[in-house]
Amino acid sequence: MRTGPLSTPPDSLAHDHLFLGNRHDENARRTLWVVALTTATMIAEIVAGLAFGSMALLADGFHMATHAGALGIAAAAYAYARRHAHDPRFSFGTGKVGDLAGFASAVVLALVALGIGVESVQRLLDPRPVSFEGATLVAVLGLVVNLASALLLGGGHGHSGADAHRHHDAQGHQHGHAHPHDNNLRSAYLHVLADALTSVLAIAALLGGRFLGWVWLDPAMGIVGAAVITAWSWSLLRDTAGILLDASDPRLVEEVRGRVESEGDARITDLHVWRVGPGAHAAIVSVTGAADAETIRRRLAPVHELVHLTVEAR
Repeated sequence: MRTGPLSTPPDSLAHDHLFLGNRHDENARRTLWVVALTTATMIAEIVAGLAFGSMALLADGFHMATHAGALGIAAAAYAYARRHAHDPRFSFGTGKVGDLAGFASAVVLALVALGIGVESVQRLLDPRPVSFEGATLVAVLGLVVNLASALLLGGGHGHSGADAHRHHDAQGHQHGHAHPHDNNLRSAYLHVLADALTSVLAIAALLGGRFLGWVWLDPAMGIVGAAVITAWSWSLLRDTAGILLDASDPRLVEEVRGRVESEGDARITDLHVWRVGPGAHAAIVSVTGAADAETIRRRLAPVHELVHLTVEAR
């Protein structure tokens, strides 16, 4: 096996594992603003829902509560990841802290959705009076806040460069700093859009009850809101669990395999590819054949997702 020495490299060859994304700090600030805005509106909707007896408004308020909680966890994760970015205890940096926070938020979100669904079914079977006028005004306020939050977060998950700048060290590693989308913030952005949809459903239910006498529509929309929260929770659980368990991206694995074996002078005997941060992946490639480690690194240089590459040539 031809690999570099295992001793500690000199300072000139030392490298970090900073895979936080190029807009990490900006996205953290945007998230904090949205947390404050959402929390204020959440309190108003829950209080109004209890006062006016609207299940749809309560569902929207609790949905915003879970959103505020999830964003609060995301904000804390941003801060923790930045604070411990150079902590040697984290072998591949703190780029996955946001995914851990997202997984925890998704579990809480699923529990809240269950509670909203149960309460909505009970109110559907046992209707209660609703003050439609006041509840509608608060629901409209919630929609405005959701749209404002979407605009605020939308600027943070926009386009950013996808190129990575790399250097090589004596141990056969390739390092770089990729500049991809912040998937954690993108999830928050999509969740804000889901909040806006829930607000629209609440408004529709309240208007239907006020002008058409469809009192059943209010708890029915509460059930729809619970379903939306459940779907978002499941999607987040599935995506973050895969990242936390170091699941490989099949497309990226095939690209790596194709580039390494394209010339017929190398065959992969062992391959590990996993995500270490937003859009950033690490890989360990073991090959046999005539091609040496430097040749393999050159072949994989165009794969911008790879920011940490170890090649073992046998």
